[in-house]
Amino acid sequence: MTIAKGTAKKVAYKLESTWGTLAGASGAKYIRRVTSNFNLTKDVIESAEIRTDFQVADMRHGVRKSEGAINGELSPGSYSDFMQSVVARDFTAGVTSTTATLTIAVSGSLFTITRAAGSWITDGLQVGNIIRLTGAGLNVANQANNALVVSMSALALTVRVLSGTPMVAESAIASCTAQVQGKVTFAPLTGHTNQSYTIEEFYSDIAQSEVYTGMKVGSMAVQLPSTGMVTCDFNFLGKNLEQTGTTQYFTTPTVANTNGLFTAVNGAVVVNGVPIAVITAADFTLERGLEAANVVGSNFASDVFTGRIKVNGNFSTYFEDAAFRDYFKDEVVVSLVFALTADNSKTAQAMSFTLPRVKVGSATKADAELGIIQQHSFVALLNDVTTAGLPASTIQIQDTSI
Repeated sequence: MTIAKGTAKKVAYKLESTWGTLAGASGAKYIRRVTSNFNLTKDVIESAEIRTDFQVADMRHGVRKSEGAINGELSPGSYSDFMQSVVARDFTAGVTSTTATLTIAVSGSLFTITRAAGSWITDGLQVGNIIRLTGAGLNVANQANNALVVSMSALALTVRVLSGTPMVAESAIASCTAQVQGKVTFAPLTGHTNQSYTIEEFYSDIAQSEVYTGMKVGSMAVQLPSTGMVTCDFNFLGKNLEQTGTTQYFTTPTVANTNGLFTAVNGAVVVNGVPIAVITAADFTLERGLEAANVVGSNFASDVFTGRIKVNGNFSTYFEDAAFRDYFKDEVVVSLVFALTADNSKTAQAMSFTLPRVKVGSATKADAELGIIQQHSFVALLNDVTTAGLPASTIQIQDTSI
C-alpha cells in the first residue's frame, strides 16, 4: 500500500480570468512551501426536530467552500503574486531618478546623498525604497550598492547601506542615476484589483490531483525572529474543489525559483528614520476579512467578498530607554521599515516592507535576571502626510528580484 508523502506532493497555481472558473492548464507556477493545506469544506446542517425517541433524524450538507493555507520561508520573488493580490495592486517597476552634481557624505553609520537641484520626492523616490546608484564618476564602493532610504527631503536622501561594503564620501559627481530596484506594490487608494487563483495539489506518489478554484488571498503574515528564517503564511478562501483525477491538471508548470532565504539578521529595521538594533522579534499580519456570498438555490457561494486592508503586528524590544514606552504612552505616530537581504553582497536580492504610519498599542515588560524585554503591539494606518517621502498607503512592499 502506498501512502502519500509530502515530498512527493507538488503545489502549483495560476491566476484566474474569471472568479471560480478553472484557469487554463498551461502557464502555471510551482510554489515553494514548508506546508500547504487545501481542502473542501461544507457547512453542516443538523436537524433540530423535537422527537419522542430523543434522536437526531438527519443531517445535511450545506454550502461548499474551498479553504487553504501556504506556509513558507520568505525568499525574493517566491510569493510576489500572492502579496500583490492581498494588497489589491500589481507590482510595478521602481522609479529611476537621474541628476547632476551629486554629493555623498558620511553621517554616523548612515550616508547622505545630496543633489544640487531638482527633487527626489517629485521624482518618486520614497522612504523604504532600496536603491542603487550608477554613474561613470562614482567610486566603486558606491556603484550599484544596495542602499535603503531611511529618511529624505527634496534634495537629500539619508540611506543605510544593506551590504558588507560601506559607501564612501565623494563630491561633485557630474551625473548619476538612482534606481529603485525591482518592483514595488502597495495598498492603493483607488483602482483595487480583485484576483483569484486556481490551485492544484498533485500527489504524484499515489496519482491523485485536487484542483481548487476561486482561491482569494485572505491574509499574509510575516514573522521575523531574531534567529531563524523569516517566514510568511498565506490563507485562502475559494469556491470549490473543482476537479479531481489521477493525472496532473496543470501541464509543465514553471519551476519555483531557488533564490536565497531571508533571515532577520541580514537587513535593517528603521523606526522614524532611525535604524535600531534593540528589536528582538517582530511580526505583522495583513488581513482582508474574506466572506463567502452564500445564496439560496446554490450549494456554492456566488462570490467571495474582500474586506478592508488591515495591518497589525507585534514587536519586542530590549528596555534600554523611554523611547518605545513613550511611543505608547503618548500615542506617537511612527514609521516602521523592515528591510531584508539574501546575502551581504552589494547587489544582493532584497525586500522591504514599509509601514508609514504606525501607532503602538501596548508596552508591557517582564522581569528577568538578564535583559528585560518589552512587548509591543501595533496597528498600521493609512498615511495621509507624504511631504517627507512616506508612501500614501498603509503598507508598501518592494521586491528587487522581480
